[in-house]
Amino acid sequence: MNHDDLKLELLNLPVKYLHQMARGRIHRHFRLGKQRLVELILAFPPDQRLAIEAELQQIQKTRQERLALQEARSAALPKISSPPLRSKVLSPKGKPNFGPPQPSVNLQQILEGIGVPEPMPFVPDPWQTEAVEYLAHSDVIVSAPTGSGKTYVAIQAIKQAMALNQTVIYTSPLKALSNTKFMEFTQLFGSDQVGILTGDRRDNAQAPLLVMTTEILRNLLYDAASGEIDLRLHTLGLVILDESQYLADPERGVVWEETIILCPAQARLLLLSASIGNPQDLAEWLQAIRPIPCHLVRHAKRSVPLRGLYLHPTGQLVPLFRNQDIHQGKGYHFHPETKRLFAEYEIKPFI
Repeated sequence: MNHDDLKLELLNLPVKYLHQMARGRIHRHFRLGKQRLVELILAFPPDQRLAIEAELQQIQKTRQERLALQEARSAALPKISSPPLRSKVLSPKGKPNFGPPQPSVNLQQILEGIGVPEPMPFVPDPWQTEAVEYLAHSDVIVSAPTGSGKTYVAIQAIKQAMALNQTVIYTSPLKALSNTKFMEFTQLFGSDQVGILTGDRRDNAQAPLLVMTTEILRNLLYDAASGEIDLRLHTLGLVILDESQYLADPERGVVWEETIILCPAQARLLLLSASIGNPQDLAEWLQAIRPIPCHLVRHAKRSVPLRGLYLHPTGQLVPLFRNQDIHQGKGYHFHPETKRLFAEYEIKPFI
């Protein structure tokens, strides 16, 4: 198949099949549009081009078989006219026509509620109190949505540990996040009580509360394991691993795993995350490798509503889904206007 024929065949494919071909071949392919994907696929070396052509033939064969099966099923069913607004037909230019948009929600409804909430007295949720109480005698994993109050648990745990003259280490995966937490904790506990250790910053390294990246803590634990004892580890009472879903990261997950394995037995572990897929398995693993129990605190209710918007390259902003809020595990249906924009994106000519 020559270059032009392959290009034409790829352009006629839905973009999901292009992503399927790009998986394992193009880095972060899921962020690329149809045109860019085709460009990169056409630039493959000859051996990969042959594999792409073979996959393309298999995809075309599967699509033809599926289409034939759908036509056979349709022929066997009684003819029922579809409502005009839900029919999907081709316009004279060959573009799908979804009819006049009939959204379940509009853009104004999606943006409703944005702003600063009215001040209210703070009352901790039961799951927050539970997490703090269990830290007195066990490790704790907190799995809760973003914005639900995991930082409150961390702050209360820090206060308890510092009241017992214990050293506390708070880790995050990013230097920027570590700097942010350093400023936040400095305002809460005072500049003399908080220090920071990152790859390019070292301030007040003997403070009782140290903020650092997870790699720095892992290195400190390496030094301790090799006999180069850091005095701070003797008084270490609490280690907080923020964004602990990084355990599943193919490249950096080993850092979190080694940190947990090497963490001193006298220190409590507090793992915080909004996106751990299997927190129960993680809790069982911690309990198996450490001499103290591990308690899992799960909170599923999202305090801050999650809503989806779609920004089209033309600048048009529309709701992504028909429903106003996104509820995990309850399915979704695309907004009619988003469907129309997606369809235009699928058949946009190659430039």
